[in-house]
Amino acid sequence: MHQAIDRLGTGAGGTRNIAGTTHEHVLLEQSLAALHGKQAALVFTSGYVANETSLATLGKMMPNCVIFSDALNHNSMIAGIRNSGAEKHVFRHNDPADLEAKLKQVDPKRPKLIAFESVYSMDGDISPIAEFCDLADRYGAFTYLDEVHAVGMYGRRGGGVAQERGIEHRLHLIQGTLGKAFGMVGGYIAGSAAMVDFVRSNAPGFIFTTALPPVIAAGARASINHLMNSEAERQAQRDRVAVVKQRLAAVGLPLLDSESHIVPVMIGDASLAKQVTDLLLERHDIYVQPINYPTVPRARSAFASPPARCIRMR
Repeated sequence: MHQAIDRLGTGAGGTRNIAGTTHEHVLLEQSLAALHGKQAALVFTSGYVANETSLATLGKMMPNCVIFSDALNHNSMIAGIRNSGAEKHVFRHNDPADLEAKLKQVDPKRPKLIAFESVYSMDGDISPIAEFCDLADRYGAFTYLDEVHAVGMYGRRGGGVAQERGIEHRLHLIQGTLGKAFGMVGGYIAGSAAMVDFVRSNAPGFIFTTALPPVIAAGARASINHLMNSEAERQAQRDRVAVVKQRLAAVGLPLLDSESHIVPVMIGDASLAKQVTDLLLERHDIYVQPINYPTVPRARSAFASPPARCIRMR
């Protein structure tokens, strides 16, 4: 990142299509395509923007498109689908049978898109990706997978759950973030060269905004390339998550049974959830965040993710 600042300065200076594309952006997109085994990738200013503008563009530009959306999809996906103006059908969370029932109701000739996530960040459950891909094949649908809470942490190269299960080639577009496991900021999509170019050429959230700073692109690329070749961080996380789950369960805390790295402890009251997390930090230097409405329904307040030791400045 220091070298990128010395060579290119801090800001991109403009939109990607005018003056904002540097060699760092090109190299980052090449790394992201390689990460997911795809032909191309496209970087956005955030994961939210990547989802919102990509789904809005796909739904709007494909004539007579129908979008099928998981009931617990992220707000950015919901916003993108809404802004597309396309016909929408919401299927029950992680329920292939309900999805198929809704697919059957639509004219087979109409373009169809299935939008879902791999790891759902509030409950930590993982979607039946292969089953959804089977349905997409059967009914001629386009698949759009949000791997935001999985990239860097799953798969032989950190490409996410689809990579870990050996089915990333079955997804048409994979969306991810640079702001979680990769430790930077920004979002992206990865897919075929034609599909990525289609979004690049038509998505307002890409065309009409200043590009990600090249220093950020350089840092993200370094992080991605490291995690593509190192299993140490993923293994350490798995080990720590297993210990946290074991110890929480041993003392009878209301722990949701999740198959992912996300460890939700259900409190059920927003005020109590805040008190619990405050006490953990004040008495034990353990930093976790309370998750309250509107991120989750009011009755499902919790704190989530493995507790991490926080070094406090005194």
